Amino acid sequence: MKMRAQILLCVIPSPVACFWRTRARGLLFNLRGFALCAAMLMVVFSLEAQAPEPMPLAHGNVPGEPHHHLKIENEYVRVYYVEVPPHENTQLHQHDHDYLFVTLGDSDVVNAVRDKPEVHLVLKDGETHFTRGGFAHVARNQSDAPFRNVTIELLKRQDEARNICGPVILNVGFAICDPAPGSVTAITQFETAEVTLDHVVLSPKGKLKERTAKFAFLVVGLSAPEVKIDAKGKSPETLHEGEMEWFDAGSDVQFSCEGCGMAQFLKLTFKDSGPRSNP
Repeated sequence: MKMRAQILLCVIPSPVACFWRTRARGLLFNLRGFALCAAMLMVVFSLEAQAPEPMPLAHGNVPGEPHHHLKIENEYVRVYYVEVPPHENTQLHQHDHDYLFVTLGDSDVVNAVRDKPEVHLVLKDGETHFTRGGFAHVARNQSDAPFRNVTIELLKRQDEARNICGPVILNVGFAICDPAPGSVTAITQFETAEVTLDHVVLSPKGKLKERTAKFAFLVVGLSAPEVKIDAKGKSPETLHEGEMEWFDAGSDVQFSCEGCGMAQFLKLTFKDSGPRSNP
């Protein structure tokens, strides 16, 4: 009888022992879950720590993304000549301001904006587009030729942006504008409350004269041939493709194309500008 009782005690579990075993298993399961969550958080934090910080664009004495070469800087703009070799990328860089970019030559590029899907762009020579700032991205050149453009950062916010006679804002409608007959045509492509962008075409012997310009303006050379510039108080200059020049309000300047075939350039006028010193 005593032996049977001992056997029963071995076979039938104690309620107290069952309770503690259950508690121990639950505690072990919770500890494992906690450890798994902690490990996942460590991976997330590690990835975030490894993510590179975007570079600024050069300004003042501050260096910046090496493919963006600062050419003009004043209170209205920072203008960069950009060149990315075939099948290379820019570094991740930040655009804090609204900007225009002017494509120089046909281009095949991927626009990789941080935290957004990549966009593949096939751009034609002279294409000009407007982009809102406040993002970081990498430009990947998919072509066998250099990717070149002029990037014009607009240091004042551009409200009321709209297309006029060109698709400067992508995926937004625009008017079809026929050029007026003559040796000079200047068709407004785009405007905001702050700026107006004109596409100027000079035929042979065509001349565009700015006599005591009311506002400051920037010009960017497009495809060859070059444009001749005669500004009062300065030596004559030639504007080639991808080159840019700034003119203050009050400037007297003439653009011409004598004997050079048909020349083109962009003229970006700053409506809120007044007389100021050269940048």
